[in-house]
Amino acid sequence: MPFHSPSACREIMSTGTVALRVRDLRRHFGAVEAVRGLNLTISTGECFGLLGPNGAGKTTTIELLEGILQPSSGSIDYLGEPLGARFRREAGIQFQHTALQDFLSVREHLELFSRLYPDADSIDAVMARCALTDLAGRDARKLSGGQRQRLLLGIALINNPAVIFLDEPTTGLDPQARRNFWSLVESIKADGRTVVLTTHYMEEAYRLCDRIAIMDHGRIIAEGTPRELLRRHFAGAVLSLPVADLDASKVDLAAWRVHHDRAERVVEEVAAALDDLRFQRVPLQHLQIREHTLEDLFIELTGEELRA
Repeated sequence: MPFHSPSACREIMSTGTVALRVRDLRRHFGAVEAVRGLNLTISTGECFGLLGPNGAGKTTTIELLEGILQPSSGSIDYLGEPLGARFRREAGIQFQHTALQDFLSVREHLELFSRLYPDADSIDAVMARCALTDLAGRDARKLSGGQRQRLLLGIALINNPAVIFLDEPTTGLDPQARRNFWSLVESIKADGRTVVLTTHYMEEAYRLCDRIAIMDHGRIIAEGTPRELLRRHFAGAVLSLPVADLDASKVDLAAWRVHHDRAERVVEEVAAALDDLRFQRVPLQHLQIREHTLEDLFIELTGEELRA
């Protein structure tokens, strides 16, 4: 399904165009300040990921960007103008939780939502894009989790949006369905659309996002490409061993991060660290050496375990 909105295409062809600009964004709920002076720019054609632990303010932020909530102060511009009629025409949203209509088929859902837009995309094209063609006549109540998410993505695409918001779209999906959904998002990115993604899955963010921002306590605490952030915050590698192997050698676990039955330690010089473990007679048969991941960065910055 090619991207064919004329006005959006002109913006996308202008390299370096800012799709969304956020200045000193704040949102209060009574005495609670959920979003505290956010500043962001999201470029046309990029996939921008917003990450954060529960309670960090990312849900409030995404709802402000979508125009669902109004800011207490600050501003949000879309292509240089305040959110308004143009943004509503050119934005698509896949909400984290959406209630579908009982007794309506996949095609009937898409037909229902297409009537809300004067220039809706072809229903057949949307079904083909989202791998829904063979499910066109199926009652939405009988869809699997992955099929349901593909239908919700189709609904978000029915107005052929220039910018699409995906709010934790793969939560609860099995690994195969999640990876199939990632492929759909990658095809949407290839159209030149702007994608704003929230997710708890760090592998998902690393694969799909051109840039990410990590939020905590209503503020952005890190921003950049995934690789830039990892290089900025980490050096060396991560050693992982069974806790039982370390216990058997009487190694001081204070320098290790224990998670279930394994312990991890960040080291700058792998060879020197291995020599030290051999000197302490630590068995290395089950040793794992890996690079740092976004999950390491997330926990390093927020001190939070990831929770889906």
